[in-house]
Amino acid sequence: MNQLQAMRVFTRVVDLSSFSLAGKQLGMSAAAVTRSVGMLEAHLNMRLLNRSTRSLSLTEAGRLYLDGCRAVIDKLDEVESELVRATRDPSGVLRIAAPSVFASGALTTLLSAYRDVNPRVDFDVTAYDTHIDMIEGGFDVCFATDRQQVNASLVSRKITSVKEIVVATPAYLSRRGVPRAPTDLAQHDLLAVSDAPRSWEFADTDGVQRVSTNGPLTASGYATVRAAVLADMGVALLPLPLVADDIARGVLLPVLNAFDVNGGMQHVSIVYSGRNYLTMKVRSFIDFAVEQFRSQHGHAAGNLHAPPLALRAVA
Repeated sequence: MNQLQAMRVFTRVVDLSSFSLAGKQLGMSAAAVTRSVGMLEAHLNMRLLNRSTRSLSLTEAGRLYLDGCRAVIDKLDEVESELVRATRDPSGVLRIAAPSVFASGALTTLLSAYRDVNPRVDFDVTAYDTHIDMIEGGFDVCFATDRQQVNASLVSRKITSVKEIVVATPAYLSRRGVPRAPTDLAQHDLLAVSDAPRSWEFADTDGVQRVSTNGPLTASGYATVRAAVLADMGVALLPLPLVADDIARGVLLPVLNAFDVNGGMQHVSIVYSGRNYLTMKVRSFIDFAVEQFRSQHGHAAGNLHAPPLALRAVA
């Protein structure tokens, strides 16, 4: 027995005081309506309706049960109505995880633009530099670079890229000398993020050179490494968006610009669960993000790196 359907049939019979009229409204035969109410009474082991050839009336148990049926049906209708509304009008809290350098830059711009269109959506953002479990974290949407392992059960779509750059302060370079080739870095203090590869790769027309990053400081976050570089502690490989302002102000200088670092651009992907049964807020955010970065393709905001001419490299 479909108990919920039987409850709906029972309340309609009471409202109309007729099995046949209830059947017509519900698209059922009078016999099916009678059978449905009878099955409900058998399930409860009590009579709900007094029947005669001319009238119907509720028993005492029927009156109590009718109130409960109406409460259940009204609540279910309310839940379904809210669900339908949510699938048409994005609302609620969107839980997002993103690498810190992306979270503090391009992501905030994206969220602002999305919320202009969908003001009923709020955001709960977790920024990370080291590994994060996207499934166990219960995130609706994640952003990840090539270095983050993505569970095979998740969908991953590349949306943009970020350039990494080797930098140091003018004071440090004045004291220790400017590296002209990757091999020169062996004579320098290298600062690195602990979750990054243990060596830096530099490529040019002559091939690939690897430099070990064993140095005086490793840290779990880019912010700490940046602060150490600014404190004249050494040379670091950092995402360009993190240090673009420092370079523009001359407090950091890029070096070894003639080489591609760690295979070139790091791709940033948007990651989410399977395409089926996504809520409206998740689906609309994914579509919005993909479209935003597609429309910005080739611009600094979209690619997360400034045009090469904006940099003052140390020869």
